[in-house]
Amino acid sequence: MPFSSDRRELLKKGLAATATILSGGSLLLNPRESGAEALPDLVVVNGGDPAAITRAAVDALGGMGRFVKPGNKVVIKPNMSFSSGPAAASNTHPAVLGEVARMCIQAGASKVAVLDNVLHTPEECLALSQIPATCAAIPKTTVNVVKSKRLYREVKVPSGRQFKSMEAVAEVLDSDVLIAVPVGKTHSASGVSLSMKGMMGLIYDRTSFHGRYDLHDAIVDMVTVLKPHLVVIDGTRILSTGGPGGPGKIIPLNLVIASADMVAADAQMVALGTWFNRKFEPGQVKHIRLAAERGLGRMDLQKLNVRNIKI
Repeated sequence: MPFSSDRRELLKKGLAATATILSGGSLLLNPRESGAEALPDLVVVNGGDPAAITRAAVDALGGMGRFVKPGNKVVIKPNMSFSSGPAAASNTHPAVLGEVARMCIQAGASKVAVLDNVLHTPEECLALSQIPATCAAIPKTTVNVVKSKRLYREVKVPSGRQFKSMEAVAEVLDSDVLIAVPVGKTHSASGVSLSMKGMMGLIYDRTSFHGRYDLHDAIVDMVTVLKPHLVVIDGTRILSTGGPGGPGKIIPLNLVIASADMVAADAQMVALGTWFNRKFEPGQVKHIRLAAERGLGRMDLQKLNVRNIKI
């Protein structure tokens, strides 16, 4: 029996839709439904080469081009606050930091500034961390400490509970992309020092966090403004006791964690590490729990798309 005119029109529309889908046209709205693999929420890469596992982690997350666009001004916040070498695990491994900076430049960044408000003598922190030496060969990349008050600018913290403004590094406030590259380590006051706690190296008055305010709530207030676009946690070795400056027990984990979610990244590092000779759940770290409760990220790791890679 020949098709009716109505059925003929329906068939034409169906064939047109099929052709659009096959050609990648606009009707294909959900890559999950097409069988395409979605980007993970978090990546953990294990391996012996710090630079290689760092690049693999960011690549699996979608590549640095997902975060850094041509012409962007990028700030990288590592740990380099202490006058000790990479083996002490109190500062970010220079190879991890260097690879992140290199990927930013390769993605087209106009400049990369590696910044930290260090606690020990600046010259010793820079020299012993080996971060400036590692970055020296990377174009358009500088490494500096930010101690002078003139380098800071007041910024409002609209959703702050402990404070409504703070003085943050002006270069960070003027940048396009902020990347956190902390090392995993314990902290005598906050439990752990990871991406969120590490942002205290970009504010001028850290003393008030420890004396005037509830430290954990203040950390969360801070990261409502200083919220990194990308977190790369150096877990090549962690400072399991004696943090943040050491000396303490150092555990080699040979891993790097990458995520666009600072809460998830910190939660994963807590779950994978041993801290103060114990295992902890992410929710046992107060500022991680508060940040999740305030909607700044997720700590429910079992519900996230986590990709584990070994190289």
